[in-house]
Amino acid sequence: MQKTLKNVIKKVINYLKTNILMTTFILTSLINGFLVRAFTVGNIFAIKPILADLVLLLIVTAFGYFITPKHQFKYFLFFSFLFTFICIINSVYYSNYLSFASVSLLKTLGELKGYTNAVFENILELKDFVFLWQIFTICFVHIQLKRKKYYVKVKEIEKGKIRFLNMSVVALIVLGFFISMLTSTDIGRLKKQWNRSSIVMEFGIYIYQVNDLVSSIKTTVNEMFGYDEAYKTFREYYENVDNNHTKNDYTNMFKGKNVLVIHGESLQGFTMNLRFNGVELTPNLNKMAKEGMYFSNFYAQESVGNSSDSEFTSLTSLLPSSSGTVFMNYFNRDYETILKLLKNEGYYTFSMHANTGDSWNRNITYRYLGYDDFYYYTKDYDIDEVIGYGLSDKSFFRQSVDKIVDINSTHSNWYGTLIMLTNHTPFDIGDNSDYVVDYVTDEYSEETKRVETVTKDWLEGTKMGNYLKSVHYADEAIGELMDELDKSGLLENTIVVLYGDHDCKLKPSEFKKLYDSEYYNDVLIDPSDTVGVIDDFTYEINREVPFIIWSKDIVGTKYNKEETKVMGMIDVMPTLSNMLGVTPKYALGNDIFSIDENVVVFPSGNWISNKLYYNSSKEKFRQLDLESSIDMDYIDKYNAYAEEMINVSNGIITYDLIKAYETGTETLINSE
Repeated sequence: MQKTLKNVIKKVINYLKTNILMTTFILTSLINGFLVRAFTVGNIFAIKPILADLVLLLIVTAFGYFITPKHQFKYFLFFSFLFTFICIINSVYYSNYLSFASVSLLKTLGELKGYTNAVFENILELKDFVFLWQIFTICFVHIQLKRKKYYVKVKEIEKGKIRFLNMSVVALIVLGFFISMLTSTDIGRLKKQWNRSSIVMEFGIYIYQVNDLVSSIKTTVNEMFGYDEAYKTFREYYENVDNNHTKNDYTNMFKGKNVLVIHGESLQGFTMNLRFNGVELTPNLNKMAKEGMYFSNFYAQESVGNSSDSEFTSLTSLLPSSSGTVFMNYFNRDYETILKLLKNEGYYTFSMHANTGDSWNRNITYRYLGYDDFYYYTKDYDIDEVIGYGLSDKSFFRQSVDKIVDINSTHSNWYGTLIMLTNHTPFDIGDNSDYVVDYVTDEYSEETKRVETVTKDWLEGTKMGNYLKSVHYADEAIGELMDELDKSGLLENTIVVLYGDHDCKLKPSEFKKLYDSEYYNDVLIDPSDTVGVIDDFTYEINREVPFIIWSKDIVGTKYNKEETKVMGMIDVMPTLSNMLGVTPKYALGNDIFSIDENVVVFPSGNWISNKLYYNSSKEKFRQLDLESSIDMDYIDKYNAYAEEMINVSNGIITYDLIKAYETGTETLINSE
C-alpha cells in the first residue's frame, strides 16, 4: 500500500515537472477566480466555485496538448489575457453596480457616446490591477523555461493525444464531484441567469461568464429555446391570477386629466430628508411630497438598462429583461402600455428628452411602446446651456413648457414624459448650483457651524458631495418647471407624476462618508471613527427613489397623504391606470390601493416587503418590522412569487407572448 502511494506521488511529481506552464496557468487562474469572489460576493472558502473553475480550466488545458510544447505559451497567454480581463471587468462592474457584467452589454456600448468620463472616471481601484499578476507570472515562467531549454526536453516526453485523454478524464471526475454537490435551485438559477451573484457564488466567475455568453446568444435565436414552457407559464398565470381590478376610492379620480411624467435622473429618496444647518437639500421635491401623494417606500426595479429599464417598467408593469435590455434587444414586441390604453381614450402621447434620439434606441422603441411623438436634442431644442452631457435641465424644462402649451392647444387630452439629464453620473455640474452646506449665518450656534464646516470639508470634492450639489440643482430645475407650468395654466387640468429612475449608484463607502458626519444630529464625529451604519442590507434597503403624484385637486384633501406601503416601478402603471379610468389586462404589478400587502421583486430575485428584505443569492434576510412574526412559509411564499414574476415577465418579453395570445398564433411558434 505504501509502495503504491509512493508510486502515485512520484508520477504526480513527474507530471508536474513536465507540465509546468499548464500547471502555472491553472493555479493562477484559480487564484484570480478566488480573488474575484473575495472582492465581490465573498464565499471565498466554498468548494463548489473552486471545482467549477477547475473543470473549465482542465478542459482548456486539455486542448492545449494538441499544440506542440514550444507554441503552447501563446495558447496559454491568450487564455490568461482572456480570464484576467473577465476578472477585472467583473470586479469593476460589481464595485459600481453590485452585479456582474454581461456579454449582452456589448450591444449597449453605443450608449457610452458622450459618457466616457462617467464610465472611466475613478472606476478603477488598486484591487482591480491585482489580477494582472497572472499575465506577468505566465510570461516569467515561460522565459525561465525557455532559458533552461524545457520545451525541447518535454517534446520527447509529451504525447498530446494521450495527455489530452488523461486530462479529460480528470476533468470528468472533478465534474462528477461538482455535479453531486449541486441542488435543483443551483441548476435552475444557472439556466435562468437572472441571479448573477448566486451563480458566481456557486459556479465561479468563469462558468458564469460562459453561461452568460450562451444566454446572450439565445436573445437572438430565442424562438429555438423554451417557447412552449414560457407560453404555458404565461397562460396559467393569467388564467388564475386576480388582476387586482378592484374599485377603490381612487378609481377614476383623474379620469380625463392630462398626465405629465417627470423622469428624475438618479434621484434617490434619502436626499429628501437631508438638511444642512436647517436648509433643505430638496425643498421643491419636499413641497410636492407634502401637497400630493407621496410614496415614501418606493423602489426602482432596473437592471443593466438603468433609465431605459425604468421607462419600460413604469409603462408596461413588466420587469426588465434578464438578458440584455428591452430597448436594445426586445423593442419590437407588442407590449401593453398605459400609453396605448390612454390612446384608446383619445389621448395624444409624447416624450421629451435633451439627449440624442438614438440614445438607448428611444427613437425606434418609443413607437412600439405607444408614443405618438418624440421631441429631442438638436432636432427640437436650442442647445443654449450645456451642463454635463447635454442641454441643462432648466433650459430643457423652459423650452419644453412652450411645446406643451402648443400641444395643449391642439389636443384635448395628452400624456407626456419629460426625461431629465443633468443629474447624471459623474454629477459634475460645475458652478451651476449653490451647495446648501455652504450656507452658514450668525444665527446658528458655534457648535452647529463647527459641524457644518467639518461636514463640508468631509464631503467637498467627493462623489457624494458632487451628487448632493447635482441633486440640489435638479430640485431647483423641478421647482422652476412647476412655476412655469402654473403660470401657463397647464396645472389646472393636469396631474404631475414624478419618479426617480434609479438610485445614484454610488458605492457604500460614499454613504459612509455622509453618515459619518452625523449632520442630522448636529453631533460632530471624528472622521477617523466609523459609524458602521452601511452594510450590504442597509445599502440595498436605502435604494428607495421618490415617487409623487401631484395635482391641484388633491392639495389639502384626504388624498393628500404619505403612503408607506412598499411599492415598485412595476406598480406605477396599474395604480395610475385605475386613477385614470383604464384597465390593463397584463400588468404584473398591483394597484397599490387595492392590496393589503405588497412585495417588490427585483430582477436579481431579491425582494422586499414591509416586513423584511430578502437576498436570494445569499439566502439571508433582514427583518424590517420587528413586531411581525416571520416564518419560513412566509419566505417560501414570496420566493415562489418572485420566481413566478420573473419567469412570466421574461416570457412576455422574449417570446412576444401578449401578441401570440391576443392573435391566437401561439400554436404557430415552435409548436410540435
